Amino acid sequence: MASRVLAVDDNQINLKMISATLLHGGFEAYISESGADALSRVEQIKPDLIILDIDMPEMDGYQVCQTLRQRPTTRHIPIMMLTAHDTLEEKVRGFEVGADDYMTKPFQPAELQARIKGLLRRSALQVVPEKQNVDGKFISVFSLRGGVGVSTVATNLAAGLAQVWGKPVALVDMAFIMGQCALMLNLTLRNTWADLAKVNLNEIDSDLVQNVMMKHASGVSVLAAPRFSVDAELISPPVVEKVLGMLKKKFAYVVMDLPHDFSETTLMGIDQADELMLVLAPELASVRATVGSLETLNQLQFPAENVRLILNWVFEKRGLARKDIEKVVKHPLQLVVPFASETFVSSINLGIPPVINAPTSALGMLFEDMAYAFSREEDIDSIPTNPSPAWLRVNERSKQARKR
Repeated sequence: MASRVLAVDDNQINLKMISATLLHGGFEAYISESGADALSRVEQIKPDLIILDIDMPEMDGYQVCQTLRQRPTTRHIPIMMLTAHDTLEEKVRGFEVGADDYMTKPFQPAELQARIKGLLRRSALQVVPEKQNVDGKFISVFSLRGGVGVSTVATNLAAGLAQVWGKPVALVDMAFIMGQCALMLNLTLRNTWADLAKVNLNEIDSDLVQNVMMKHASGVSVLAAPRFSVDAELISPPVVEKVLGMLKKKFAYVVMDLPHDFSETTLMGIDQADELMLVLAPELASVRATVGSLETLNQLQFPAENVRLILNWVFEKRGLARKDIEKVVKHPLQLVVPFASETFVSSINLGIPPVINAPTSALGMLFEDMAYAFSREEDIDSIPTNPSPAWLRVNERSKQARKR
């Protein structure tokens, strides 16, 4: 069956060009000349994708997109902005209100068709959680000091676990104000924690949570931070507690990207953790923050043996020596991530973590091995029926290491 595409534009000539391109590409084309008309007809048309112009009278494309994202029945529909506006500010605004793609006019028909097909493929990606309840492993990634790479470590860990084991993995952005997990996987903020916060607590169930999570091709499902900071205030501790409890039963692994504080919801993420990855940089302020974190974790009676210190070299030279850091924090370093500024900046800007983009590079292999090391014992002790390429690489490196 051909995919249905609804094009919304107040210009008749533009609509004719878009319709012709859609029909030639094998899509069913529907048109609307205003935002209000599109919103009134979208439930009837049930489009698989919507193309929005921005400059329309009464209700512009941004407003239409935002309204669609607020409706439970339409929040999942892929949306492309097709407009003459081409400034970075306008593109960012489009993504902020929930657009999945942004294309400027005049357009090439072949490119529009390719972009639509790409969006539809991404939309069709579904990570099917295990039907029975599972005893998922919670791994929290944390630092009291910002800028040390918590989100980078969390994202690569989640993607690595998904690729090694081929099992459902949840990446939960607990940094409700300007969290970056979705950005690091090139996912637009179509759905976020805010969608759950606006629902009555007793109406939140497992199906709703999984519908709000965004699916990535790696096998990771992301529960993203809200688009707007004001929405962070809506996310109450009872909502967080209920959602985390549901995720543990449906995902083999749950990776939580925690904010740089000890707020009530952060403490929930720590309390749920089977293991806590404490990230630091080789500089005095970060080491001091790590010492304070370890003291607080001790007061919280979090098992010291479940705390893993990850040293991330965020700058190239003149960092504190590893032995000096371990002497001060009185805790061994589990892993050292080497300085790789260009690799990390490129991966963040493209939304493709090194463990996905370059799995056989030094950094990619490090994150694959890290994911394996943090895996559930029952997974490590078994051989997959159909081993993934990532598992085969990790297993081979493990064999080579044992021979040395």
